[in-house]
Amino acid sequence: MQIRPFELERYFARYEFSAKYLLGSSDPEAMSIADLLAFEPDSEESLKKVWLGYTESLGDPALRRDIATLYESVTPEQILLFTGAEEPIFAFMHAVLEPGDHLVAHFPGYQSHYSVAESRGIEVSHWHGDPVHNWAPDLEMLPKLIKHNTRAILICTPHNPTGYLFDRGAWHKIIEIARQRGLYLFCDEVYRGSEHAVADRLPQMADHYEKGISLNCLSKNCGLAGLRTGWIATKDRQVYNQLATFKDYLTICNCAAGEHLAGIAVRNIDRIFEMQRQRLVRHVDLLAAFFARHETLFSWQRPRAGTVTFPAWLGGSALEFCDRLVADAGIMLIPGTFFDMPGEYLRFGYGRANFAEVLERFENWLKKAC
Repeated sequence: MQIRPFELERYFARYEFSAKYLLGSSDPEAMSIADLLAFEPDSEESLKKVWLGYTESLGDPALRRDIATLYESVTPEQILLFTGAEEPIFAFMHAVLEPGDHLVAHFPGYQSHYSVAESRGIEVSHWHGDPVHNWAPDLEMLPKLIKHNTRAILICTPHNPTGYLFDRGAWHKIIEIARQRGLYLFCDEVYRGSEHAVADRLPQMADHYEKGISLNCLSKNCGLAGLRTGWIATKDRQVYNQLATFKDYLTICNCAAGEHLAGIAVRNIDRIFEMQRQRLVRHVDLLAAFFARHETLFSWQRPRAGTVTFPAWLGGSALEFCDRLVADAGIMLIPGTFFDMPGEYLRFGYGRANFAEVLERFENWLKKAC
């Protein structure tokens, strides 16, 4: 398999642990083990009793039961645990799709949403979000992208890197388009829970479409990326079995301690969501004021959800700008080129606790440099 380098991850490898300040990360403020254990009494003692042998390949049954309670109609038998969210994306592209198939992918997007498929000889068409309309993709364009060999549509909502959130009408229309053509609908929901207004939160795809595949994890909505806990929910038994079989050639099973800690998070997920949501709303308000002060340098529209936003930099190459910024000020922003977009876009992440401090440092540098 020939797959092109994951540009975003290579950039993180250069700067994530060497840059002093991170302004482009998509994960919110992380919790410590102590923070997580504090949600439940006697949790420290129960953690000490976790058996560190192999776990069940489908995922710990107790954790699958806990996760199933997050859905309207999905059962524990329709939940499949993975290591993070990258692994199930990789598995879907290999186990469900075949060379010669066609995939419609929401764009711009996380590179593995389309690069893994392309590496297998799967044709990919991009369903573009429109920056003029706050990154909303054109619903009338979606049916026009579907071909005789289309097998799946992939969407991400809330969206990385733009922060776009489908409204309910558009979300149901996508299901209708997929159902009429018998297509799989892979919905990356890893930012679900980060909606700035709780009332805007969408249902989950696996609950509402028989060929829907819901992807989720605890990294982007809870700040628990270090647990490496992700999952797929689907009522399509064939897809479930294909993914479970393919997983045997990947991680086989998850980390026992990670699954135990993940259970605490899932049982308390509403409290964690609210804690993160309040921080996100405060920080996006700071961003709004920042961009209002710098309208000649950036073009930006306020997102309704997520931990990231994707403004245009009006001063030239975003990659050159980001390289200057990290070299001069030790602040890492993400250039949009790593999302296969033209050179002017930047990904800001606003979920970290020190966001206000880092944004102030960035603004001070900007005044001197520009």
